[in-house]
Amino acid sequence: QVQLVESGGGLVQEGGSLRLSCTASGRTLSRLSVAWFRQAPGTEREFVAATKWNGGSPTYADSGKGRFTISRHNAENTVRLQMNNLKPEDTAVYYCTAGARLITSTLRDAAAYDYWGQGTQVTVSS
Repeated sequence: QVQLVESGGGLVQEGGSLRLSCTASGRTLSRLSVAWFRQAPGTEREFVAATKWNGGSPTYADSGKGRFTISRHNAENTVRLQMNNLKPEDTAVYYCTAGARLITSTLRDAAAYDYWGQGTQVTVSS
């Protein structure tokens, strides 16, 4: 069983930065596709960014392009999400998720993933 633990959330002012980490136990993340989703109160969970198990360019939602960077740190069995120039609309609970059988067309689909973390709160004040 894979366990994912997110960390790095917090309160930051508009324009600030946060780095979220997703650390796995039970399985090597390098063999899984990993993504970040987020959910604000009263909204659907939405895709943020993903890195596919077999490499290639990461995939980003339009809302984060140019501001967010997803990266793998295999020695630590960790995937990180660097978030710069944060905006109040980025406020949400951010979830890390991983899956074994994703293809490019399913990376943005939450239902395609097998494992989820508990989430970490990100709050951006204006």
